[in-house]
Amino acid sequence: MPIPLVAEQDFEREVLRADGPVLVDLYADWCQPCKALEPILGQIANELAGKLKIVRVDVERSPLLARSFRVQSIPMLVLIAQGRPVDQVVGLVDKKTLLEMVQPYLPAAADEVTPKDLQQLLKLQRVVPVDVRDAGTYARYRIPGAINVAKDEVLTRARELVPSDGRLRVLYGRTTEDAKELAEKLRNGGIEVAFLVGGFLHWEADGGDVERGA
Repeated sequence: MPIPLVAEQDFEREVLRADGPVLVDLYADWCQPCKALEPILGQIANELAGKLKIVRVDVERSPLLARSFRVQSIPMLVLIAQGRPVDQVVGLVDKKTLLEMVQPYLPAAADEVTPKDLQQLLKLQRVVPVDVRDAGTYARYRIPGAINVAKDEVLTRARELVPSDGRLRVLYGRTTEDAKELAEKLRNGGIEVAFLVGGFLHWEADGGDVERGA
């Protein structure tokens, strides 16, 4: 996907007033590292289409923007969220580094629940955590109020996860990946569930309550 070029007269409309996060690539045609970065940005633009907007700014054609960002070396990438810079990186960086930089600002998918959101939803009694770890681990420590449906039983016990009481079932494992795929399969089968971003590890790290013992 070609990265669109934004000029000074378009910057406010295309970047500062954008609905979601925008990654601004400040570059110049003569810059070799800038050219090496372009295909990486194209890959990210394709993968995060609808979640992240990427634009390019030619620092020689838009000197006012270059000065406003205090550009001293290029390529320089600035992440804009809600109309203000929130992060930046200078030089040729790899795809992994850029994805890690933008990830916290991407809009959440419909089936994602963050640890902070889950804490609030639990207080409001609007969710039921579903621990997909093995029974022994669940018995030792778990999110308060969680039920246990081990991951190899989730699909065969899918009907138990239907929110018949109006409370959304939120799957969690040790990490995100342990529950995300299961949640996607259940949703594809017509059962409305969500999964905990970061899993139990992030829940604990973020200060979530932990229930221990039988």
